[in-house]
Amino acid sequence: MEVLKFGGTSVGSAERMKSVAGLINNPGKKIVVLSAMSGTTDWLVKISNALLKQETENAVKLINELEPRYRKTVEELYSTKEYIHKGNELITEHFNFLLSFTRDMFTPNEEKTILAEGELLSTALVQYYLEEQKVSSVLLPALNFMRIDNEGEPDLPYIEEHLKKELAKHPHINLFITQGYICRNPFGQVDNLKRGGSDYTASLVGAAIYATEVQIWTDIDGMHNNDPRYVQGTYPIAELSFDEAAELAYFGAKILHPACILPAQKRKIPVRLLNTMQPEAKGTLISQASQGHDIKAVAAKDNITVIKIKSARMLLAYGFLRSVFEVFERYKTPIDMITTSEVAISLTIDETIHIDHILEELKNFGTVEIEMNQTIICIVGDFLAEKHGYALRIFDAMKDIPIRMISYGGSTNNISVLIHGDDKKKALIALNEGVFKKVKS
Repeated sequence: MEVLKFGGTSVGSAERMKSVAGLINNPGKKIVVLSAMSGTTDWLVKISNALLKQETENAVKLINELEPRYRKTVEELYSTKEYIHKGNELITEHFNFLLSFTRDMFTPNEEKTILAEGELLSTALVQYYLEEQKVSSVLLPALNFMRIDNEGEPDLPYIEEHLKKELAKHPHINLFITQGYICRNPFGQVDNLKRGGSDYTASLVGAAIYATEVQIWTDIDGMHNNDPRYVQGTYPIAELSFDEAAELAYFGAKILHPACILPAQKRKIPVRLLNTMQPEAKGTLISQASQGHDIKAVAAKDNITVIKIKSARMLLAYGFLRSVFEVFERYKTPIDMITTSEVAISLTIDETIHIDHILEELKNFGTVEIEMNQTIICIVGDFLAEKHGYALRIFDAMKDIPIRMISYGGSTNNISVLIHGDDKKKALIALNEGVFKKVKS
């Protein structure tokens, strides 16, 4: 069985939904994971924020502004009066549900319930379309099997057990539709896997059923060697290892959710990145093996904050680094890069929600400096220690760009450099000219 995930752009209109239906209506057993229609989750966030601020009139206005888009989709998606009527009934039901939150006290716990509406709508609309086209399929409610634990992490044993129970109810069905992103928490409340979580859902579902392949369908033909928003002449990478893909996803490659690699990697399930707009394109295959020992791609992670701790007295003391790391652990703030000298530690973070508390605690260890608006440039490939010249090519390409930190040697798949955010575009173009064009020539 395969797992196919389609993102918000892929189901962003009636035309796109029809295209997805064509792509999934073929032989073979598959579970199809769908995101909300593009832009919907952002709109639902606005509605939730208005409700949290007790701006009831604004919330009603936002709900009423979103509804016509779905009415229009129903009119364009279905060709029979029966299904136009069913589609409009569906929209009425869901938007009345949204409006019900404007008539009572709204709490943060209910925000997740509102955010789930996007996926619930998109999957129901596609399922109705398949029914109208006489395609045999079943809608699997993700809330019946997707669950996170007390730490907010997916509970894979639970997912595996309950997904198998859901599938067993329909032994003669080959096509299943389900929601990405949404889940329940340990208390049974509606929750989610955070932004980009539909990729994560697809990988978890794939791991739970030991899928033959997980396919991530987006609006780009695979993972590119550089960021096409800033650099001309980028190209899709045919094959990547799990480790290479995970590094790129974590450090800014928007096509893939950073967390989605691990479940598939643990069970050695290939992940293929494909383009809904160009289904004939080969895309990118992510698997156990790494093809070739060289630089594969570059990605950039923005909004990085650098923290420097200077302490001539304590730095070399036993347990000092552990004490510093424990501060970040207490506030559940991941560290991206770290360098040390005899008198200072420099490290980077991208989550600053607890920055004031972190800085206050770090001052117990020495003088603390902070600098924001930094960017990590991540150069990914298969950097074997026996091979020479990787660093020379990279730093020669970036010779005109001030580099603030370097991370090299912690991984055979990643060389990371920290630069000021204003130099990001210049750095990406320089690496494209100095690394990839030389490779291709």
